[in-house]
Amino acid sequence: GVEGLVHVSEMSWTKKNVHPGKIVSTSQEVECEVLEVEEEKRRISLGLKQTQSNPWDSFADRFPVGTVINGEVRSVTEFGLFIGLDGDIDGMAHLSDLSWDKSGEDALKDYKKGDQVEAKILEIDTDKERISLGIKQLSKDTAPAGARRGATVTCTVTAVNSGGVEVSFGDDNEIPAFIRKSDLSRERSDQRPERFAVGDKVDAMITKVDKAKRQYSLSIKALEIAEEKEAVQQYGSVDAGASLGDILGAALKGDE
Repeated sequence: GVEGLVHVSEMSWTKKNVHPGKIVSTSQEVECEVLEVEEEKRRISLGLKQTQSNPWDSFADRFPVGTVINGEVRSVTEFGLFIGLDGDIDGMAHLSDLSWDKSGEDALKDYKKGDQVEAKILEIDTDKERISLGIKQLSKDTAPAGARRGATVTCTVTAVNSGGVEVSFGDDNEIPAFIRKSDLSRERSDQRPERFAVGDKVDAMITKVDKAKRQYSLSIKALEIAEEKEAVQQYGSVDAGASLGDILGAALKGDE
């Protein structure tokens, strides 16, 4: 008779890097698909898994993107969680998709192997046999919509120290932030934290946002520079002969 070879990579869709003896046994009759015939080398390549339904395709048909699924945490890695899914396949919840409020590293500590979790399907790539899952997507982002880089916010001073000023902003002053000493004013002489007192209201620009850690950096200096640039554009330029005092004076009159 004619013999063909089933490479271990063509034996199972889900069992990778295992001994062939764990999938089939000697003398067992199996149905295979001919993948390649090399007449010169007298070699026939066969596939066993090709005679079975592809679990990745089957999963994609039954669970489209956006579906919420339940599964068991099979392993916890530095990259995220591997979660067991129907069809004996795994999906991965990257650490950046675990929590809105905690950093990925901190959120990862909340899970262990064997936990039952609920997650939303974010992406399915059947060619790469990859399913991306998200746990934080099951709830709304708690960050306010206006808390973006470049936005101007009114904040309340909550503490004053030698390095700068701690403030809070938001509808209920629920978002803590920090203004460094060098960002308290564009004028070096005014970069003194002691100028401020707890309870003071100040306007500042958001200059840095760390969504994972929910950390915000603000700057009064950046806001002053932005306001001056806007005034110059609207009311004239120093190069055109107008002094900064004239420009700001015109801006103030325009606000009256």
